[in-house]
Amino acid sequence: MAAEDAGRAEPRAEPIVIKKYANRRLYNTSTSSYITLDDLSRMTREGLDFRVLDAKTGGDITHSILTQIIMEEESQGEQMLPISFLRQLIAMYGNSMQAMMPSYLEAAMDNFRQNQRKLQDSWGATPGTDAFAKMAETNMAMIQAAAEAFMPPAARASRAADAAATSVAPRAPVQAAADNGELELLKAQMEAMQKKLDELGK
Repeated sequence: MAAEDAGRAEPRAEPIVIKKYANRRLYNTSTSSYITLDDLSRMTREGLDFRVLDAKTGGDITHSILTQIIMEEESQGEQMLPISFLRQLIAMYGNSMQAMMPSYLEAAMDNFRQNQRKLQDSWGATPGTDAFAKMAETNMAMIQAAAEAFMPPAARASRAADAAATSVAPRAPVQAAADNGELELLKAQMEAMQKKLDELGK
């Protein structure tokens, strides 16, 4: 019953409230049924807005639950987040530009969805595998460019030295994305911002 009723709530202005109890069970207040992380994952894909609250304290734990869902998906299915991106993302924690990263990541995902809609409108169907892969590579390159631009100067210099020391050619996705005008504009804006921060820090 839980699996069948998890995502049946009617569209609403307010998000669906999910309560998490001490026994780690999740309770959907809109359907009066217990659900699982898989149910929440499906609700997210269906575009249903929800908030997860700690049943005892009332605190909003939506962020930690969504992070847990991503971890489950990465461990059980096909991995979507490249190791290089995960390393760059972890390196951003504690960085002076950490607070700005969420907006850049959201912008990259918005750009990804807009590109997907454009392809669907043009073809009247789901994008082909090659086109979808190219679109994903472009957007991931934008995210990686954001992470690299916000790295401390010493770290950026170290990465540049490592790149110069290796004979491996740059990856095709990055080369393809470098020709994208939006990516170049984004990189220029972030480099200018980082330069100002570096000057302030002297």
